[in-house]
Amino acid sequence: MADSSHRPGVSGAAPDQALRGLDGVAASRRRGPAPVHLWNPPFCGDIDMRIAADGTWFYMGSPIGRPALVQLFASILRRDEDRFVLVTPVERVGIRVDDAPFLAVELVESVASGEPSLTFRTNVEDFVTVDKDHPLRFAPGASEGLKPYVLVRSGLWALVKRALFYDLVARGQTWPWECEDWFGVCSGGLFFPMTRAAELEGL
Repeated sequence: MADSSHRPGVSGAAPDQALRGLDGVAASRRRGPAPVHLWNPPFCGDIDMRIAADGTWFYMGSPIGRPALVQLFASILRRDEDRFVLVTPVERVGIRVDDAPFLAVELVESVASGEPSLTFRTNVEDFVTVDKDHPLRFAPGASEGLKPYVLVRSGLWALVKRALFYDLVARGQTWPWECEDWFGVCSGGLFFPMTRAAELEGL
């Protein structure tokens, strides 16, 4: 939890000023995410920005309607140990994330060397192929059963839309995993377990 004495709203700094370094990284969006892992600027407090569970970005309670601006923010998003932050070379500000920061909205399956390969498109136009560096994980949901996620980049996951989850189930198969039979999906020569085969009825 950030110290409230350092928050822009408390110290008197305008929230918009916390993002003044964006101009210096805007062009990098065309080349993909900015190298935020190389930047270690001071933490300037939290701003009133939130990513809802459906992938909508809000600023001061209002949705951000410009996709290009959302994509720019997404390109400088980082997961630190205790918070999600937007990072520029000169400062770092905290934001709230209700679930996962991204949403996987499209799934394409291809075949390479006889092996299936699953690629997701996210709501911020990232393309992620499921492999050892971008695994799938399946977390228990409240009333929705399993919730699938795909790792986009370091510490940043995309929640897979419910309709695509059913597509994953349709592609699923049963394989031995950790001395048990599990139901899951294959991509990039790897098996990603979803649930024990004995529990399939619950899906």
